[in-house]
Amino acid sequence: MSDIYVVYFSSTGNTEEMAKHVADGIERKGGSPVLTEIGSVDPDRLKEASAFALGCPACGAEELDESMETLIEEISGSLEGKHVGLFGSYGWGGGEWMHNWERDCRSSGIQLACDSVICNEAPDDAALAACQALGKALVG
Repeated sequence: MSDIYVVYFSSTGNTEEMAKHVADGIERKGGSPVLTEIGSVDPDRLKEASAFALGCPACGAEELDESMETLIEEISGSLEGKHVGLFGSYGWGGGEWMHNWERDCRSSGIQLACDSVICNEAPDDAALAACQALGKALVG
């Protein structure tokens, strides 16, 4: 089984907590998760992977953090057919950043492995369970 990366950016710790549960779901399903902050990921690893998860909170006016946008640009030529899971938290608005992110992923040829997981502020038990389910969906 190849590694399944769980790459995240977290400013408050909420998205990091979600990432840990995504990784746990991967492991519970028999996968090999690699949990890594966005600044430490090798984009070439994601280009080679058949599946991975990306986590980012809503920033600014409900948009992705610049570091996540940069990563997506770096791997954009190799995304078609990838199975990807998206997750993140927000503190204001209604989650529009996630809807935009999903749309952009689909237009790049990415196949979302399951419904994206979002939560307002700190993830509750339901959001953490959804993160585990996302991880399991990436294993197949």
